[in-house]
Amino acid sequence: MTRPDPSQGSDTPPAGRGPGPGLTVRLGAGGDGRTGPLRLDCGVVLDTFTVAYQTYGTLNDGKTNAILVCHALTGDQFAADPHPTTGKAGWWDLVIGPGLTIDTDRYFVICANILGGCMGTTGPKETNPATGRPWGLDFPVITIGDMVRAQVALLDHLGIDKLFAVVGGSMGGMLVLDFAASHPDRTHVAAPIATAAHHSAQNIAFHEVGRQAIMADPDWHGGRYLDQGVVPHRGLAVARMAAHITYLSERSLSEKFGRRLQDRDAVTFGFDADFQVESYLRHQGSTFVDRFDANSYLYITRAMDYFDLAATHGGGVLGDVFKGTPVRFCLVSFTSDWLYPTVESRTIVKALNAAAANVSFAEVESDRGHDSFLLNVPEFHRVLGGFLNGAAERLGLGAGRGGAGRP
Repeated sequence: MTRPDPSQGSDTPPAGRGPGPGLTVRLGAGGDGRTGPLRLDCGVVLDTFTVAYQTYGTLNDGKTNAILVCHALTGDQFAADPHPTTGKAGWWDLVIGPGLTIDTDRYFVICANILGGCMGTTGPKETNPATGRPWGLDFPVITIGDMVRAQVALLDHLGIDKLFAVVGGSMGGMLVLDFAASHPDRTHVAAPIATAAHHSAQNIAFHEVGRQAIMADPDWHGGRYLDQGVVPHRGLAVARMAAHITYLSERSLSEKFGRRLQDRDAVTFGFDADFQVESYLRHQGSTFVDRFDANSYLYITRAMDYFDLAATHGGGVLGDVFKGTPVRFCLVSFTSDWLYPTVESRTIVKALNAAAANVSFAEVESDRGHDSFLLNVPEFHRVLGGFLNGAAERLGLGAGRGGAGRP
């Protein structure tokens, strides 16, 4: 399949990609000429905006086999490619690929960097056309709904009127829920994974700790650190360390690290990383700053905290959000996920049942915590693959080999 230049507004999406910077397209009034300005929930209008994205597989002639994969807070569009900054495998390369759970022999997969992100989509790191400088905190505060509208604009640009599926975990699950609520006519099925209809007070609290760590860093400069040629790496690293704890389970931490010491036989009676778990968290923090923008972290966590599916779409009643929806849902939670515990998914399932929606639900046994959906958890891969394959067969999509993750 020939790869078009996305900046020229071709109607034909490109074929699957390998390592590299990926695709970008300018949308809106000053962009491809087919999509309008992006009207944000805060009242600001972005006349022109850029979306960076990756694709995998081939779009069929009827454009009926497209899956939109939505990434989590610290993810990006490189779902199944080596990351161009770190060189590490894509964050869902266990799931997306030929013969895998999301089988690219059968489906055409799109993964876009969200609005407010830092991998090419318009966000605080990018240039404000009004000033010629990075947006910084001049960037408008965004919502999950705004991110979805940007993704819908990308679909319009690609000429995809209706997705086969929209799938995502964590914040990606919030995007899935909002997409299904806002555009029920634009997807057949939806799979929100390890997510919630709104943030708990505990989740908001963890995010606020991270934001305050960033803003307390002397190199933050009120969000103008790029103008100063510096990065608030210490604050961003601490924010990542605190968040990373919430992605794991106590059991997984205990089994992996326990109280074992790091490269020493006895404690040092100091504040170096005496314990392996301390060294691990410091490593997570230091490597994160190489690929993520501090202001993006502020904006994205705030968008997640503002997310409230019932308030936005159901007049405050979650059961009213999906009344009459034609979308078929599959929700998945994990037994050891204390960030978005199973009760959060069950609440959404009950609301879908109240709306007489077609919904299935699975709680997957895993001791890996919230990050289970990113890891090799075979039962999760079977559940998701089985749901997608069953829906594809009902719609008459061509057969694939998928249904389980990479062994």
